Amino acid sequence: MKQPLRDIVGGFYSLLSGMRVTIAQFFKPSVTVHYPHESLQMPARFRGHIELVRDPATGKAVCFACKVCEKSCPSDCITVEGAKLEGAKRKSVTQFRLDFTKCSLCGSCVEACKSNAIRFSRQYNLASTNKDEFVMDLFKRLEAEGQ
Repeated sequence: MKQPLRDIVGGFYSLLSGMRVTIAQFFKPSVTVHYPHESLQMPARFRGHIELVRDPATGKAVCFACKVCEKSCPSDCITVEGAKLEGAKRKSVTQFRLDFTKCSLCGSCVEACKSNAIRFSRQYNLASTNKDEFVMDLFKRLEAEGQ
């Protein structure tokens, strides 16, 4: 007779302990952000996907297709193509493809670029049901932003 009574008292004590925690959390302020209507401020060290940097003087990409970022990428997600245009001193980038599905956001490419031609973007809301939308041509994207 003593064991069932101990089980009942122990269960009731456990119930009260759980309710105490629940009631204490109920009166604390909410930390939820109502996403579509509100958004959190991104920290200064946030790493989004990489993007090309525009030269403020010429309005063109700073990248000259040296392919150091492509070689330094451990995920093999960057492909750079370049060509020497007429009258130019060095090559210009013609295609800069990033496969964001493979990218681990390690930053090796940004660190390896000696001309600071690529940086991390501030975009964080990347969502899609199509995998092909995450294979981006950053050069075309930079040109489209300029127009």
